[in-house]
Amino acid sequence: MRQDKPGVLLVNLGTPDAPTSSAVKRYLKQFLSDPRVVDTPRWLWWPILNGAILPIRSPRVAKLYASVWMEEGSPLLVYSKRQHQALAARLDIPVALGMSYGNPSLKSAVDSLLEQGVTRLIVLPLYPQFSCSTVAAVWNGLTEVFSGYRSLPDVNFIRDYAEHPAYIAALKASVERSFAQHGKPDLLVMSYHGIPQRFADEGDDYPQRCRDTTKALTEALGLSENEVMLTFQSRFGREPWLTPYTDETMRSLPGTGVKHIHIMSPGFSADCLETLEEISEQNREFFMHAGGSKFEYIPALNADVEHIEMMVELVNRYR
Repeated sequence: MRQDKPGVLLVNLGTPDAPTSSAVKRYLKQFLSDPRVVDTPRWLWWPILNGAILPIRSPRVAKLYASVWMEEGSPLLVYSKRQHQALAARLDIPVALGMSYGNPSLKSAVDSLLEQGVTRLIVLPLYPQFSCSTVAAVWNGLTEVFSGYRSLPDVNFIRDYAEHPAYIAALKASVERSFAQHGKPDLLVMSYHGIPQRFADEGDDYPQRCRDTTKALTEALGLSENEVMLTFQSRFGREPWLTPYTDETMRSLPGTGVKHIHIMSPGFSADCLETLEEISEQNREFFMHAGGSKFEYIPALNADVEHIEMMVELVNRYR
């Protein structure tokens, strides 16, 4: 009889190996070559990517990474490793960490689990809200890894956890800590990573999942709808993305009388360039320059005890 031995595969997006132009170029090339991320036909996209985007963006993005780089490495990888270690300490089954792009790779993580005798993978993509550009990319990446194996493990794939009570409880705790430390703001802004509006028009339910999280957290905090705002950040390219845009919102809020905000990015399970540099630095500057008086960034859940407890609950559902 074939044994059943579960193991957990944690997956996040990935990060460059170093804050250098060459490392960032390698990472961006892999990331932006994924048709789940950019679905422009290859014959059109490839010359643009290699001839213009990578040479221009890589040095610029490397400088941004250098501004948030930690002593132990890239913030995303540092916090992901802490999550991995904390979850492994709570479970009695193997746990591995893999990235969709960069290192540690999905293949290295899957190989590690299979070498430990795992026959059933519990795959937890660390994206609370499903999107075709993130969670589906993990699915595709695993399919590519499996294409080279003679035998396959069973797979339990966790699609998302946008409204999971333990996730909402962890977010609630982080917001309440911020309010207690810095005072209740005029407005709590929840900034999610954006996607092209076209993806949503074609069936990606990501915007609804972001609204689901926002609604559940608003209710858990006992806030009214006019005390909370949902925005979308990190747009790229020229086509319309989900609105309202975070950066434009930061520039406009002080003019409406909103002078004190707390801002969080509930779609990011670990702090990274998009939260530490884009939100906490760039958007702080936009808000304060426009006349704001107080801007507080609420960190991602990272390895918070409540966040790890949520992961344990999700995994145990498939034990």
